[in-house]
Amino acid sequence: MRFLSLAGRNIKEVYRDPVSMILGVAMPAALLLLFSSIGKDAPLDAFTADNLTPGVTVFSFGFLTMFSAMLLAKDRQSAFLTRLLIAPLKSTDFILAYMLPFLPVAILQTAVCFAIGAILGITLDLSIALALVVLFTVAVACIGIGMILGSFFTENQVAGAGSLVIISISLFGGVWMDLKTVGGIFESVGYALPFAHAIDAARAILKGSGLGGVTTEFYWIIGYTLVFFLLGVFSFRWRTKHAS
Repeated sequence: MRFLSLAGRNIKEVYRDPVSMILGVAMPAALLLLFSSIGKDAPLDAFTADNLTPGVTVFSFGFLTMFSAMLLAKDRQSAFLTRLLIAPLKSTDFILAYMLPFLPVAILQTAVCFAIGAILGITLDLSIALALVVLFTVAVACIGIGMILGSFFTENQVAGAGSLVIISISLFGGVWMDLKTVGGIFESVGYALPFAHAIDAARAILKGSGLGGVTTEFYWIIGYTLVFFLLGVFSFRWRTKHAS
């Protein structure tokens, strides 16, 4: 638990300027309302609350990638992190300390999206807990990607790389469309990544599926989350040793 002191400092750093965090919550919420409004005039299944809510929630996690990467990159470029490297902390401790501040943001993003989804018509019952577990897991995966980007890129470069992640989730996650209907490279790439699996699983749960119906998708999500976390640790360790 040695990382908690650094995590506390990072939490203060993140919430010292809440504008970015508000943007990461407000923009997905606005998009959810916008596309649901479009769905009223164009009654397509893709624009129903059951489909939009999980998709927009996962889309919002792309902002976690950018924000977490920017925090790590900023500290890595400054003397702050350089001084901390002499502390008795492992690479795992550093990554956990930089991931922890963004978990409450992920919870807030999910809560806001599902609150709007409930207004738009999704049913909130006990099965919703399983959908939230699936979505929270992929949120951790997105923060893990941020740790990888923050370890390798500068603060300015992270903005572009983070934007690319957000666009990739939008295009290849099936946020606004059914990848199986689109087919081609979108389906192939989409289902090689965890985002489409998370969205499909959450959508299936909202439509009545139990854990047995989304087991394969859940394995994909957990596997990628572990991979991104470990890559974040190894990237940070390699980058700090290389810098020294």
